[in-house]
Amino acid sequence: MEFLSEQAQQYAERYSSREADLLQDIARRTWDHHADPQMLSGHVQGKFLEMISKLLHPLRILEIGTFVGYSAICLAKGLMAGGKLHTIELSPDDSNLSQANFNRAKLGNQIILHTGNALDILPTLDEIWDLVFIDADKPNYNNYYRLVFPRVRPGGLIIADNVLFHGQVLDAQITGKNAKAIQAFNEMISLDNSVEKVMLTVRDGLFLIRKKTEIE
Repeated sequence: MEFLSEQAQQYAERYSSREADLLQDIARRTWDHHADPQMLSGHVQGKFLEMISKLLHPLRILEIGTFVGYSAICLAKGLMAGGKLHTIELSPDDSNLSQANFNRAKLGNQIILHTGNALDILPTLDEIWDLVFIDADKPNYNNYYRLVFPRVRPGGLIIADNVLFHGQVLDAQITGKNAKAIQAFNEMISLDNSVEKVMLTVRDGLFLIRKKTEIE
C-alpha cells in the first residue's frame, strides 16, 4: 500500500530543503546497487530526522539499525558540540558501507558504529539518550524499546520507523510476522502512560514517543 502518491511525494520533496549532495549520492548508489533499497530513509524523512535533531540539539543519540548510514548522517547534524551518535548494524556488509559513508561525510569522530546484534550491544552502552531512532528488525521492536527506555532522559524522544508497515497493520486480520510485531509494538506504546506519543503518516509511518518528566 502507498500512503502517499508518487506525485505528492515529489511535491513534498520539491518544497522541502534540498537534499545534500552526499546524501543524494548515497541514495543513488543504494537504489542502483543494494538488494533492499526501500529500507533507505530518503529525502523527506531524512530532512524530518535532521530537523528533529536540530530542535532537540542532543548530546547523545542512539540509532538501532544503521543500514547504509543515511539516517545517521541526518541525525548527526543536530548534535551539540562534543556530542556522539551510537548506531548499531547487524550486517557486516552494510556496516562497512556505512562507515565509508560516515568517513565521506567527515563524521567519523561523531558517529560510533557498532556491528552485531543490538540485543547484545545495547546493555553494554553506558549512556543516557536524548534521542533514539528505532529502525531495525520488527519482531524485536518491543525488546529494543524496553532495553532503551530506562536510559532515555526525561523529556527525551524515541522515534520508531515503519509503524504502518506498508499498510498491513490496517488489515482486518493482520498476517505476517513483521506486521504482527509492529501491531504489538503500537499497542504497547498506546498503553504506556509514561510517554506522550503521536503517530505520523510520513513515509511508512513514524511514531514519536516523548518520555514524560516527573512533573507531568
